[in-house]
Amino acid sequence: MLVSPAAGGIRCFILSQFRHFSKSRLPLITTDPFHPNVNEVIDVRTLKEFKEDHIPGAVNLPVLSDLERHEVGKLYSQDSFKGRIYGAELVTKNISQMIHEYLIKKPKEYSPLVYCWRGGQRSYSVAVVMAQIGFDVYVLEKGYKTYRERVKECLNEMPGKFTYKVLSGPTGSGKTFLLSKLSALGEQVLDLEGIANHKGSVLGAEINGTQPSQKWFESQIVEKLRSFNLEKVVWVESESVRIGNVHVPQTLHKEMGKAQHFRINLPMEKRVQHILKNYPDYIENFQFTKQKLMKLKSYHSNSKLSEWISLGESGQWTQFVEAFLTEHYDPSYSLSQSKNFKSPATDIYLDSLDPEHVQSFLHTLISDPVDGALSEVKDKMSAETHDLF
Repeated sequence: MLVSPAAGGIRCFILSQFRHFSKSRLPLITTDPFHPNVNEVIDVRTLKEFKEDHIPGAVNLPVLSDLERHEVGKLYSQDSFKGRIYGAELVTKNISQMIHEYLIKKPKEYSPLVYCWRGGQRSYSVAVVMAQIGFDVYVLEKGYKTYRERVKECLNEMPGKFTYKVLSGPTGSGKTFLLSKLSALGEQVLDLEGIANHKGSVLGAEINGTQPSQKWFESQIVEKLRSFNLEKVVWVESESVRIGNVHVPQTLHKEMGKAQHFRINLPMEKRVQHILKNYPDYIENFQFTKQKLMKLKSYHSNSKLSEWISLGESGQWTQFVEAFLTEHYDPSYSLSQSKNFKSPATDIYLDSLDPEHVQSFLHTLISDPVDGALSEVKDKMSAETHDLF
């Protein structure tokens, strides 16, 4: 929806500087952060604001740096007029640099959406210059605040529009691996752990990685859901409400709990192999692992923690992983799953995660419209591997 641009002090000032240019070339104000006519989104807030959250795909072209914004704000609090003058000086300088380094490369068909925090002064100062150049420019009314409200609306409304199938199973059963294979086969996959940059467990954090803010986590979820076809199934991994430091949106988590879910059963030997292959950093940096283990003092005795640490320090990695799975992860996972799902799981049994075995199984899983074919695979594989469990 488009509305007329509101007249503000800085807008009038900027427009007066372009009195010799076409008065018809003005930015259009929109309340739609996903406007269909836009071919690029420009976030003119500071880098700090941008890193916390932004419209996915946006390019960050600050009209004021973090330091400059601080300086302008400090001066403005002392003398508003001097603050505006200094702010205008910095903004015009930065816009000039923006034109020289970025906008000069754009074709005349370029049609960006520009937004700032809320007030519109930063975004409109850029947009009016771009419009006078000849670009079709949109300004997001009330900026990031409008976008954030749209994200909240999407998280309340969109999760209930999809049909989900959930992969559950204890740690090391290959849930994330299987999701990646489903995605490679063209299935719709919502990889919450990938978005959260965390594997959802005490040893789930990337050693040198950082998690997104809660707002950026939610923005990426909405972006992914918007890309999905409502007529197709969405595959997702079973998750607790919290993945590291971020929380799965309540409406989405509720829908996941109501969905059909498949519990993967993999022999312990294969689970251990899978973990050793996918968690090499925790072996190579066992001092970091020890720090993580010590956070479990409220759940396990000192003697148990010492036993695990001793296995790791002596390089008995297979024994360490198996002990940690059976004595910590598996009991914790069983408890969490009983809380997450309202209906019983469909058990599926895999001998291994070897590609040729997984590929055939996934094709059967995908092609099964209800539970019939899948239960046949379950019964067959259960009989073949019964002695392994």
